Amino acid sequence: MNIIDSISAQSDVIARIRKDIHAHPELRFEEHRTADLVAQQLTAWGIPIHRGLGGTGVVGIIKNSTSDRALGLRADMDALPILEKNTFEHASRHHGKMHACGHDGHTAMLLGAAQHLAQHRHFDGTVYLIFQPAEEGGGGAREMIRDGLFEKFPMQAVFGMHNWPGMAAGTFAVSPGPVMASSNEFKVTIQGKGGHAALPHTTLDPVPVACQMVQAFQTIITRNKKPIDAGVISVTMIHAGEATNVVPDRCELQGTVRTFTLEVLDMIETRMRQIAEYTCAAQGLTCTFEFLRNYPPTINALAEAEIAKQVMKDLVGPDQVLVQEPTMGAEDFAYMLQAKPGAYCFIGNGDGDHRSVGHGAGPCTLHNPSFDFNDALLPLGASYWVRLVERWLS
Repeated sequence: MNIIDSISAQSDVIARIRKDIHAHPELRFEEHRTADLVAQQLTAWGIPIHRGLGGTGVVGIIKNSTSDRALGLRADMDALPILEKNTFEHASRHHGKMHACGHDGHTAMLLGAAQHLAQHRHFDGTVYLIFQPAEEGGGGAREMIRDGLFEKFPMQAVFGMHNWPGMAAGTFAVSPGPVMASSNEFKVTIQGKGGHAALPHTTLDPVPVACQMVQAFQTIITRNKKPIDAGVISVTMIHAGEATNVVPDRCELQGTVRTFTLEVLDMIETRMRQIAEYTCAAQGLTCTFEFLRNYPPTINALAEAEIAKQVMKDLVGPDQVLVQEPTMGAEDFAYMLQAKPGAYCFIGNGDGDHRSVGHGAGPCTLHNPSFDFNDALLPLGASYWVRLVERWLS
């Protein structure tokens, strides 16, 4: 590996910062301590900062020479509402909150890169270091954009990175096109007429209508969508009734829809609404259909993905740069890629063998209470950021 010497020399310092962030997790839009820590570190390294975008966001600005070219590097800062099962020294000190997705490591890697870039300015242009709040369901990227991120800090491209458990440490993955799915929620409330379960003919029972609806939703995937297009409809909640001898007045369905394109998403939403309304109408019932679009699909630009891949190959060798298999997970960095070209890559987090004594019994996977970020990635991830800047702003 061609890890930058000065970053390797500071790896213990960056690891201590990472563990400090891990021990003090903060949920979406509550990242006040984390934002203070980031701001203090950047300021100590002589990097001007701007605070407040998206509520708790921090942007560091590193300029060199006279070029007006610029790029953004983004790291997320928020934790999850999970009770940590790890008991090692840097385990969460905030009950019910945990860095179970590695955002502590993402923040630390970008700080490691920031320190080197501030001290060794081998580039011509401007680097914007974007420390973003509320990736976990809050749409912090969207909120930073609404607050003027790209107007205040004009840039030609933006890049992001996420650790990926199960992928060997020392590997990267990046590909052009869709790499993460859109995230959407739906809620169907079926209104019938309740009554005695022994007299079903006097009722309008919403339960069998809901069962028909669940089955019919899957025909959208198998008969309305092209087989080569990816899409998932999952009904994950069904709520109805309070007693075994009572036909309920109403039944509620909720779930999620994931796609890689907005065209498929539009079709699924339209067909789900039609199925819900017409299935109810056929049985003499009514319904309300709600569809909430959370995050759009994360789509890497061709040129930026290729540049990222070349940087990775220089760092770890071509055999360690993998094809980025698309996942149905979602990521609000998608909002930034809707506004600017860029690429979102994965860095291998290993299989969990790196965890300290005292880790939980569960697997080292994302959103698991036994997860911990692999500190061996910190110098590698920081070196990637630096080399990407130097290539982009050469």
